Amino acid sequence: MPESYEEDIRALELFAEMEEANFDALMRGAYVQNFPPRIDLIHEEDRPDFLHVVLTGSVDLYSSWNGRESSMATVRPISTFILAATINDLPYLMSARTLERSRIMLVPSTDVRQIFSKDPAFARAIVTELAQCYRSVVKNTKDLKLRTSLERLANYILRQQTLSGSTEFDLTMEKRRLASFLGMTPENLSRAFKGLEPYGVKVSSNHISIVDPDDLARFAKPNPLIDDHTT
Repeated sequence: MPESYEEDIRALELFAEMEEANFDALMRGAYVQNFPPRIDLIHEEDRPDFLHVVLTGSVDLYSSWNGRESSMATVRPISTFILAATINDLPYLMSARTLERSRIMLVPSTDVRQIFSKDPAFARAIVTELAQCYRSVVKNTKDLKLRTSLERLANYILRQQTLSGSTEFDLTMEKRRLASFLGMTPENLSRAFKGLEPYGVKVSSNHISIVDPDDLARFAKPNPLIDDHTT
């Protein structure tokens, strides 16, 4: 594996404090692979053979049931998925596919579990990451259960404004995926965009303009206990 990738991976909080010998042991069994867009990496119900680390590109985590499919999250560099299944050696609860050309590191799950049992710093980092994932799940559930579709879209736009640092930005995912992510149909998403026009939201294809962010925020009522995914 190229040394530059090892340095980037070592900098991740998950691996940063573990013993050097244990990190080297993980890397010896790992390998990097390039994937074209729209390639399935894992399938829900499968057992986790590897812990995946996204080095470049992006990955869609999604789930399917009874002919329906929903996007659950987007994984971007440099981060892992799906850690809980790897640690517990239980079936994946989500599937994953590349959204664009992506470079993924695959770390054997058996190696991860072995080092988890003997490296306290690595074990603490895993517990911390799993706790963060749990809090994110609770916040997403609150977003879906406590807000209307219009409120969910308004708060999503405000979060994207914060990330972009501008009142004008392009959506980071296609509208069909965005609708799925927000728990609505594409038709409802289109109506929701129109419903936000009185609050200063203008949409042109995938480009968003917020004329009056304060007015939008008064409607959306953003709450850090739902919208802050950094804690």
